[in-house]
Amino acid sequence: MSKNFDIKDINMADLGRKRMEWAEQEMPVLRLLRERFEQERPLEGVRLSACLHVTTETGNLMRTLTAGGADVVLCASNPLSTQDDVAAALVAHEEIPVYAVKGESNEVYYQHITAALDHNPQITMDDGADLVTGVLKQRSDLIAGMYGSTEETTTGVIRLRAMAADGVLTFPVIAVNDSDTKHLFDNRYGTGQSTIDGIVRATNVLLAGKTFVVGGYGYCSRGIAERARGLGANVIVTEINPVRALEAAMDGYRVMPMEDAAPIADFIVTATGNKNVLDAEDFAVMKNDCIVANSGHFNVEINIPALEALSVEKRQPRAFVDQYWLKDGRKINLLGEGRLINLASAEGHPSAVMDMSFANQALASEFLVKNKGKLAHGVHALPEELDREIASLKLKAMGVAIDVLTPEQHTYLNSWQEGT
Repeated sequence: MSKNFDIKDINMADLGRKRMEWAEQEMPVLRLLRERFEQERPLEGVRLSACLHVTTETGNLMRTLTAGGADVVLCASNPLSTQDDVAAALVAHEEIPVYAVKGESNEVYYQHITAALDHNPQITMDDGADLVTGVLKQRSDLIAGMYGSTEETTTGVIRLRAMAADGVLTFPVIAVNDSDTKHLFDNRYGTGQSTIDGIVRATNVLLAGKTFVVGGYGYCSRGIAERARGLGANVIVTEINPVRALEAAMDGYRVMPMEDAAPIADFIVTATGNKNVLDAEDFAVMKNDCIVANSGHFNVEINIPALEALSVEKRQPRAFVDQYWLKDGRKINLLGEGRLINLASAEGHPSAVMDMSFANQALASEFLVKNKGKLAHGVHALPEELDREIASLKLKAMGVAIDVLTPEQHTYLNSWQEGT
Protein backbone atom coordinates (compact mmCIF):
# COMPACT_ATOMS: atom_id res chain seq x y z
CA MET A 1 0.00 0.00 0.00
CA SER A 2 1.18 3.53 -0.80
CA LYS A 3 2.28 5.49 2.26
CA ASN A 4 1.62 8.86 0.65
CA PHE A 5 -2.09 9.66 0.57
CA ASP A 6 -4.81 11.67 2.26
CA ILE A 7 -8.23 10.03 2.23
CA LYS A 8 -11.16 9.73 4.63
CA ASP A 9 -11.12 6.06 5.65
CA ILE A 10 -9.03 3.20 4.26
CA ASN A 11 -11.58 0.73 5.67
CA MET A 12 -14.00 1.73 2.90
CA ALA A 13 -11.72 0.16 0.28
CA ASP A 14 -13.65 -3.08 -0.33
CA LEU A 15 -16.90 -1.19 -0.94
CA GLY A 16 -15.11 1.12 -3.36
CA ARG A 17 -13.64 -1.79 -5.29
CA LYS A 18 -17.07 -3.42 -5.65
CA ARG A 19 -18.59 -0.20 -6.96
CA MET A 20 -15.70 0.27 -9.41
CA GLU A 21 -16.32 -3.26 -10.71
CA TRP A 22 -20.01 -2.43 -11.12
CA ALA A 23 -19.14 0.72 -13.11
CA GLU A 24 -16.69 -1.20 -15.28
CA GLN A 25 -19.55 -3.32 -16.64
CA GLU A 26 -20.72 -0.19 -18.47
CA MET A 27 -17.22 0.78 -19.67
CA PRO A 28 -16.33 -1.70 -22.45
CA VAL A 29 -14.16 0.72 -24.45
CA LEU A 30 -11.93 1.55 -21.51
CA ARG A 31 -11.75 -2.15 -20.66
CA LEU A 32 -10.50 -2.95 -24.18
CA LEU A 33 -7.93 -0.17 -23.92
CA ARG A 34 -6.71 -1.52 -20.60
CA GLU A 35 -6.19 -4.94 -22.14
CA ARG A 36 -4.07 -3.39 -24.89
CA PHE A 37 -2.20 -1.16 -22.43
CA GLU A 38 -1.31 -4.22 -20.32
CA GLN A 39 0.32 -5.83 -23.35
CA GLU A 40 1.99 -2.78 -24.94
CA ARG A 41 2.82 -0.66 -21.84
CA PRO A 42 2.78 2.64 -23.81
CA LEU A 43 3.10 4.75 -20.63
CA GLU A 44 5.97 2.79 -19.11
CA GLY A 45 7.66 4.85 -16.38
CA VAL A 46 5.79 8.06 -17.18
CA ARG A 47 4.96 10.15 -14.09
CA LEU A 48 1.34 11.30 -14.42
CA SER A 49 -0.58 13.52 -12.00
CA ALA A 50 -4.35 13.63 -12.40
CA CYS A 51 -6.77 16.16 -10.94
CA LEU A 52 -10.19 14.65 -11.59
CA HIS A 53 -13.46 13.94 -9.83
CA VAL A 54 -12.68 10.87 -7.75
CA THR A 55 -15.53 8.59 -8.82
CA THR A 56 -15.90 4.92 -9.72
CA GLU A 57 -15.35 5.78 -13.39
CA THR A 58 -12.18 7.72 -12.59
CA GLY A 59 -11.01 4.74 -10.58
CA ASN A 60 -11.23 2.60 -13.70
CA LEU A 61 -9.32 5.20 -15.71
CA MET A 62 -6.54 5.14 -13.10
CA ARG A 63 -6.38 1.36 -13.38
CA THR A 64 -6.04 1.69 -17.17
CA LEU A 65 -3.21 4.22 -16.89
CA THR A 66 -1.28 2.10 -14.42
CA ALA A 67 -1.85 -0.96 -16.61
CA GLY A 68 -0.08 1.01 -19.32
CA GLY A 69 2.90 1.52 -17.04
CA ALA A 70 2.20 5.03 -15.76
CA ASP A 71 3.29 6.13 -12.28
CA VAL A 72 0.06 7.84 -11.20
CA VAL A 73 -0.97 10.24 -8.44
CA LEU A 74 -4.60 11.41 -8.15
CA CYS A 75 -6.17 14.40 -6.42
CA ALA A 76 -9.75 15.72 -6.47
CA SER A 77 -10.85 18.44 -8.89
CA ASN A 78 -13.70 19.60 -6.65
CA PRO A 79 -14.05 19.61 -2.84
CA LEU A 80 -17.48 17.94 -2.93
CA SER A 81 -17.10 15.43 -5.77
CA THR A 82 -14.97 12.74 -4.11
CA GLN A 83 -16.42 9.29 -3.48
CA ASP A 84 -14.45 8.35 -0.38
CA ASP A 85 -14.79 4.61 -0.87
CA VAL A 86 -13.23 4.88 -4.34
CA ALA A 87 -10.33 6.90 -2.96
CA ALA A 88 -9.78 4.15 -0.38
CA ALA A 89 -9.97 1.38 -3.00
CA LEU A 90 -7.36 3.04 -5.20
CA VAL A 91 -4.96 3.39 -2.28
CA ALA A 92 -5.52 -0.06 -0.75
CA HIS A 93 -6.01 -2.24 -3.82
CA GLU A 94 -4.25 -0.37 -6.64
CA GLU A 95 -1.46 1.26 -4.58
CA ILE A 96 -2.17 4.64 -6.19
CA PRO A 97 -1.50 7.70 -4.02
CA VAL A 98 -4.79 9.62 -3.70
CA TYR A 99 -5.32 13.04 -2.14
CA ALA A 100 -9.07 13.54 -1.88
CA VAL A 101 -11.65 13.80 0.89
CA LYS A 102 -15.30 14.68 0.23
CA GLY A 103 -16.05 18.02 1.85
CA GLU A 104 -12.41 19.09 2.16
CA SER A 105 -11.78 22.79 2.76
CA ASN A 106 -10.37 25.06 0.06
CA GLU A 107 -7.09 25.11 1.98
CA VAL A 108 -6.86 21.31 1.96
CA TYR A 109 -7.96 21.21 -1.68
CA TYR A 110 -4.95 23.29 -2.73
CA GLN A 111 -2.65 21.30 -0.45
CA HIS A 112 -3.75 18.26 -2.44
CA ILE A 113 -3.02 20.07 -5.72
CA THR A 114 0.47 20.75 -4.38
CA ALA A 115 0.92 17.10 -3.44
CA ALA A 116 0.01 16.06 -6.99
CA LEU A 117 2.55 18.50 -8.43
CA ASP A 118 5.20 17.27 -5.99
CA HIS A 119 5.05 14.02 -7.98
CA ASN A 120 7.03 15.96 -10.63
CA PRO A 121 4.66 14.88 -13.41
CA GLN A 122 5.65 14.54 -17.03
CA ILE A 123 1.95 14.55 -17.94
CA THR A 124 -0.84 16.30 -16.05
CA MET A 125 -4.48 15.32 -16.48
CA ASP A 126 -6.97 18.00 -15.53
CA ASP A 127 -10.68 18.59 -15.02
CA GLY A 128 -10.77 22.37 -14.75
CA ALA A 129 -7.09 23.23 -15.45
CA ASP A 130 -6.06 23.57 -11.79
CA LEU A 131 -2.91 21.47 -12.23
CA VAL A 132 -1.82 23.45 -15.29
CA THR A 133 -2.51 26.66 -13.40
CA GLY A 134 -0.41 25.35 -10.51
CA VAL A 135 2.45 24.50 -12.85
CA LEU A 136 2.41 27.96 -14.44
CA LYS A 137 2.03 29.90 -11.19
CA GLN A 138 4.01 27.87 -8.64
CA ARG A 139 5.96 25.09 -10.33
CA SER A 140 7.44 26.44 -13.55
CA ASP A 141 10.46 24.25 -12.79
CA LEU A 142 8.39 21.28 -13.99
CA ILE A 143 7.80 22.64 -17.51
CA ALA A 144 11.11 21.55 -19.03
CA GLY A 145 10.39 17.91 -18.22
CA MET A 146 6.72 17.84 -19.23
CA TYR A 147 5.36 16.03 -22.28
CA GLY A 148 2.11 17.99 -21.92
CA SER A 149 -1.33 17.90 -20.35
CA THR A 150 -4.87 16.75 -21.07
CA GLU A 151 -8.07 18.63 -20.19
CA GLU A 152 -11.46 17.04 -19.53
CA THR A 153 -13.99 19.84 -19.30
CA THR A 154 -15.36 22.91 -21.09
CA THR A 155 -14.41 25.29 -18.29
CA GLY A 156 -10.84 24.02 -18.31
CA VAL A 157 -10.52 24.45 -22.07
CA ILE A 158 -11.78 28.03 -21.74
CA ARG A 159 -9.06 28.71 -19.14
CA LEU A 160 -6.39 27.04 -21.29
CA ARG A 161 -7.27 29.09 -24.37
CA ALA A 162 -7.03 32.22 -22.23
CA MET A 163 -3.56 31.08 -21.11
CA ALA A 164 -2.57 30.47 -24.73
CA ALA A 165 -3.87 33.89 -25.75
CA ASP A 166 -1.77 35.48 -22.99
CA GLY A 167 1.30 33.59 -24.21
CA VAL A 168 1.90 31.76 -20.92
CA LEU A 169 0.97 28.21 -21.96
CA THR A 170 4.45 26.90 -22.69
CA PHE A 171 3.66 23.22 -23.32
CA PRO A 172 1.04 21.32 -25.37
CA VAL A 173 -2.38 20.46 -23.95
CA ILE A 174 -4.86 18.04 -25.51
CA ALA A 175 -8.41 19.41 -25.22
CA VAL A 176 -10.15 16.09 -24.61
CA ASN A 177 -13.41 17.99 -24.15
CA ASP A 178 -13.33 18.98 -27.84
CA SER A 179 -13.44 15.36 -29.03
CA ASP A 180 -16.84 14.46 -30.49
CA THR A 181 -16.97 11.28 -28.39
CA LYS A 182 -16.62 13.48 -25.32
CA HIS A 183 -18.67 16.67 -25.63
CA LEU A 184 -21.45 15.29 -27.83
CA PHE A 185 -22.19 12.52 -25.32
CA ASP A 186 -20.67 13.18 -21.87
CA ASN A 187 -21.69 16.85 -21.81
CA ARG A 188 -25.19 16.36 -23.19
CA TYR A 189 -26.39 12.92 -22.06
CA GLY A 190 -24.17 12.60 -18.99
CA THR A 191 -24.70 16.10 -17.60
CA GLY A 192 -28.38 16.02 -18.48
CA GLN A 193 -29.16 12.83 -16.58
CA SER A 194 -26.77 13.34 -13.67
CA THR A 195 -27.82 16.94 -13.01
CA ILE A 196 -31.47 15.98 -12.75
CA ASP A 197 -30.41 13.02 -10.59
CA GLY A 198 -28.54 15.35 -8.23
CA ILE A 199 -31.45 17.78 -7.94
CA VAL A 200 -33.97 15.02 -7.25
CA ARG A 201 -31.74 13.31 -4.67
CA ALA A 202 -31.13 16.61 -2.88
CA THR A 203 -34.77 17.79 -2.85
CA ASN A 204 -37.20 14.96 -3.75
CA VAL A 205 -39.31 17.69 -5.39
CA LEU A 206 -41.51 16.87 -8.40
CA LEU A 207 -40.37 18.49 -11.65
CA ALA A 208 -43.56 17.87 -13.64
CA GLY A 209 -45.56 21.06 -14.12
CA LYS A 210 -42.83 23.26 -12.64
CA THR A 211 -41.02 26.11 -14.40
CA PHE A 212 -37.40 25.06 -14.89
CA VAL A 213 -34.86 27.67 -16.03
CA VAL A 214 -31.57 26.60 -17.59
CA GLY A 215 -28.74 29.15 -17.78
CA GLY A 216 -26.96 28.69 -21.12
CA TYR A 217 -27.52 26.43 -24.12
CA GLY A 218 -24.20 24.74 -24.68
CA TYR A 219 -24.02 20.95 -24.79
CA CYS A 220 -24.29 20.58 -21.00
CA SER A 221 -27.21 22.99 -20.73
CA ARG A 222 -29.14 21.49 -23.64
CA GLY A 223 -28.82 18.07 -22.01
CA ILE A 224 -30.26 19.46 -18.77
CA ALA A 225 -33.08 21.19 -20.64
CA GLU A 226 -33.96 18.04 -22.57
CA ARG A 227 -34.09 15.84 -19.47
CA ALA A 228 -36.10 18.40 -17.48
CA ARG A 229 -38.63 18.64 -20.31
CA GLY A 230 -38.78 14.84 -20.42
CA LEU A 231 -39.89 14.85 -16.78
CA GLY A 232 -42.72 17.28 -17.56
CA ALA A 233 -41.14 20.60 -16.59
CA ASN A 234 -41.87 23.81 -18.48
CA VAL A 235 -38.35 24.76 -19.57
CA ILE A 236 -37.00 28.27 -20.15
CA VAL A 237 -33.51 28.90 -21.54
CA THR A 238 -31.41 32.03 -20.99
CA GLU A 239 -28.50 32.81 -23.32
CA ILE A 240 -26.03 35.52 -24.39
CA ASN A 241 -25.18 33.89 -27.74
CA PRO A 242 -27.79 34.71 -30.42
CA VAL A 243 -27.12 31.53 -32.41
CA ARG A 244 -27.59 29.28 -29.38
CA ALA A 245 -30.64 31.28 -28.30
CA LEU A 246 -32.14 30.79 -31.78
CA GLU A 247 -31.41 27.08 -31.60
CA ALA A 248 -33.10 26.82 -28.18
CA ALA A 249 -36.15 28.66 -29.51
CA MET A 250 -36.37 26.31 -32.50
CA ASP A 251 -35.96 23.34 -30.18
CA GLY A 252 -39.22 24.47 -28.60
CA TYR A 253 -38.04 26.25 -25.45
CA ARG A 254 -39.03 29.68 -24.26
CA VAL A 255 -36.00 31.97 -24.41
CA MET A 256 -35.69 35.16 -22.34
CA PRO A 257 -33.23 37.14 -20.20
CA MET A 258 -32.56 35.86 -16.69
CA GLU A 259 -34.17 38.98 -15.21
CA ASP A 260 -37.47 37.91 -16.81
CA ALA A 261 -37.07 34.21 -16.04
CA ALA A 262 -36.05 34.50 -12.36
CA PRO A 263 -39.42 35.80 -11.05
CA ILE A 264 -41.35 32.84 -12.50
CA ALA A 265 -38.86 30.02 -11.90
CA ASP A 266 -39.38 27.09 -9.56
CA PHE A 267 -35.90 25.77 -10.44
CA ILE A 268 -32.87 27.56 -11.87
CA VAL A 269 -29.78 25.62 -12.98
CA THR A 270 -26.64 27.25 -14.37
CA ALA A 271 -24.14 25.53 -16.67
CA THR A 272 -22.32 28.24 -18.62
CA GLY A 273 -18.67 28.32 -17.52
CA ASN A 274 -19.06 31.99 -16.58
CA LYS A 275 -19.43 33.83 -13.27
CA ASN A 276 -22.40 35.55 -11.61
CA VAL A 277 -24.94 34.07 -14.03
CA LEU A 278 -27.28 34.42 -11.06
CA ASP A 279 -26.65 37.72 -9.30
CA ALA A 280 -28.15 39.97 -6.65
CA GLU A 281 -30.80 41.42 -8.96
CA ASP A 282 -32.02 37.91 -9.74
CA PHE A 283 -32.23 36.88 -6.08
CA ALA A 284 -34.20 40.05 -5.41
CA VAL A 285 -37.05 38.97 -7.68
CA MET A 286 -37.11 35.17 -7.26
CA LYS A 287 -40.29 33.59 -6.00
CA ASN A 288 -40.43 32.10 -2.52
CA ASP A 289 -38.83 28.62 -2.23
CA CYS A 290 -37.08 28.78 -5.61
CA ILE A 291 -34.52 25.97 -5.94
CA VAL A 292 -31.15 27.07 -7.33
CA ALA A 293 -28.32 24.79 -8.47
CA ASN A 294 -25.18 24.85 -10.57
CA SER A 295 -23.81 22.24 -12.96
CA GLY A 296 -20.85 24.27 -14.24
CA HIS A 297 -17.38 23.28 -13.08
CA PHE A 298 -16.73 26.12 -10.61
CA ASN A 299 -19.06 27.53 -7.96
CA VAL A 300 -18.78 31.10 -9.26
CA GLU A 301 -21.80 30.84 -11.56
CA ILE A 302 -24.08 31.70 -8.62
CA ASN A 303 -23.06 34.82 -6.71
CA ILE A 304 -23.27 33.23 -3.27
CA PRO A 305 -21.79 36.23 -1.38
CA ALA A 306 -24.57 38.40 -2.85
CA LEU A 307 -27.17 35.85 -1.72
CA GLU A 308 -25.68 35.80 1.77
CA ALA A 309 -25.76 39.61 1.89
CA LEU A 310 -29.49 39.57 1.17
CA SER A 311 -30.17 36.95 3.85
CA VAL A 312 -30.94 37.19 7.54
CA GLU A 313 -30.74 33.46 8.29
CA LYS A 314 -29.39 30.25 6.78
CA ARG A 315 -30.77 26.79 7.53
CA GLN A 316 -30.11 23.27 6.20
CA PRO A 317 -33.46 21.42 6.03
CA ARG A 318 -31.87 18.53 4.07
CA ALA A 319 -28.38 17.35 3.20
CA PHE A 320 -26.99 19.45 0.33
CA VAL A 321 -29.73 22.09 0.71
CA ASP A 322 -28.83 25.50 2.15
CA GLN A 323 -31.99 27.53 2.70
CA TYR A 324 -31.43 31.28 2.74
CA TRP A 325 -34.12 33.35 4.47
CA LEU A 326 -34.26 36.83 2.98
CA LYS A 327 -35.15 40.05 4.74
CA ASP A 328 -38.60 40.16 3.09
CA GLY A 329 -39.50 36.66 4.27
CA ARG A 330 -38.78 34.77 1.05
CA LYS A 331 -36.65 31.62 1.06
CA ILE A 332 -34.16 30.60 -1.64
CA ASN A 333 -32.82 27.05 -1.63
CA LEU A 334 -29.22 26.64 -2.83
CA LEU A 335 -28.14 23.08 -3.61
CA GLY A 336 -24.69 21.61 -3.06
CA GLU A 337 -23.09 24.89 -1.95
CA GLY A 338 -23.34 26.06 -5.55
CA ARG A 339 -20.89 23.37 -6.68
CA LEU A 340 -21.46 20.70 -9.32
CA ILE A 341 -24.82 19.35 -8.16
CA ASN A 342 -24.47 16.10 -10.12
CA LEU A 343 -21.39 15.23 -8.07
CA ALA A 344 -22.22 17.05 -4.82
CA SER A 345 -25.43 15.13 -4.11
CA ALA A 346 -25.30 12.32 -6.69
CA GLU A 347 -22.67 10.13 -8.35
CA GLY A 348 -21.82 12.14 -11.46
CA HIS A 349 -22.19 10.96 -15.03
CA PRO A 350 -23.32 7.42 -15.84
CA SER A 351 -20.46 5.04 -16.53
CA ALA A 352 -21.51 4.44 -20.14
CA VAL A 353 -20.70 8.01 -21.20
CA MET A 354 -17.59 8.30 -19.05
CA ASP A 355 -16.38 5.20 -20.87
CA MET A 356 -15.85 7.32 -23.99
CA SER A 357 -14.58 10.40 -22.14
CA PHE A 358 -11.94 8.44 -20.25
CA ALA A 359 -10.99 6.43 -23.33
CA ASN A 360 -10.15 9.84 -24.80
CA GLN A 361 -8.05 10.64 -21.73
CA ALA A 362 -6.12 7.37 -21.96
CA LEU A 363 -5.46 7.79 -25.68
CA ALA A 364 -4.51 11.44 -25.20
CA SER A 365 -1.85 10.38 -22.68
CA GLU A 366 -0.51 7.80 -25.11
CA PHE A 367 -0.54 10.43 -27.89
CA LEU A 368 1.52 12.85 -25.78
CA VAL A 369 4.14 10.16 -25.10
CA LYS A 370 4.34 9.17 -28.77
CA ASN A 371 4.67 12.81 -29.84
CA LYS A 372 7.01 14.04 -27.12
CA GLY A 373 8.80 17.16 -28.36
CA LYS A 374 6.83 17.28 -31.63
CA LEU A 375 3.77 19.29 -30.58
CA ALA A 376 3.72 23.09 -30.50
CA HIS A 377 2.86 24.91 -27.30
CA GLY A 378 -0.87 25.55 -26.91
CA VAL A 379 -4.21 23.73 -27.11
CA HIS A 380 -4.60 20.77 -29.47
CA ALA A 381 -7.47 18.48 -30.43
CA LEU A 382 -7.08 14.73 -30.27
CA PRO A 383 -6.70 13.39 -33.84
CA GLU A 384 -10.00 12.58 -35.55
CA GLU A 385 -8.98 8.99 -36.23
CA LEU A 386 -8.72 8.33 -32.46
CA ASP A 387 -12.17 9.88 -31.97
CA ARG A 388 -13.57 7.55 -34.63
CA GLU A 389 -11.80 4.58 -33.07
CA ILE A 390 -13.53 5.22 -29.77
CA ALA A 391 -16.91 5.60 -31.48
CA SER A 392 -16.41 2.36 -33.41
CA LEU A 393 -15.47 0.45 -30.27
CA LYS A 394 -18.52 1.84 -28.46
CA LEU A 395 -20.86 0.85 -31.30
CA LYS A 396 -19.36 -2.65 -31.37
CA ALA A 397 -19.89 -3.01 -27.63
CA MET A 398 -23.51 -1.88 -28.06
CA GLY A 399 -24.10 -4.40 -30.84
CA VAL A 400 -24.74 -1.67 -33.41
CA ALA A 401 -23.53 -2.14 -37.00
CA ILE A 402 -23.16 0.67 -39.56
CA ASP A 403 -22.62 0.90 -43.32
CA VAL A 404 -19.22 0.96 -45.00
CA LEU A 405 -18.42 2.99 -48.11
CA THR A 406 -18.11 1.05 -51.35
CA PRO A 407 -14.98 1.76 -53.45
CA GLU A 408 -17.18 3.69 -55.88
CA GLN A 409 -18.64 5.85 -53.08
CA HIS A 410 -15.19 6.51 -51.66
CA THR A 411 -13.93 7.66 -55.06
CA TYR A 412 -16.97 9.89 -55.55
CA LEU A 413 -16.53 11.64 -52.20
CA ASN A 414 -12.86 12.32 -52.97
CA SER A 415 -13.30 13.64 -56.51
CA TRP A 416 -14.86 16.68 -58.12
CA GLN A 417 -15.27 15.72 -61.78
CA GLU A 418 -18.66 14.00 -61.53
CA GLY A 419 -21.61 16.38 -61.17
CA THR A 420 -25.29 16.43 -62.12
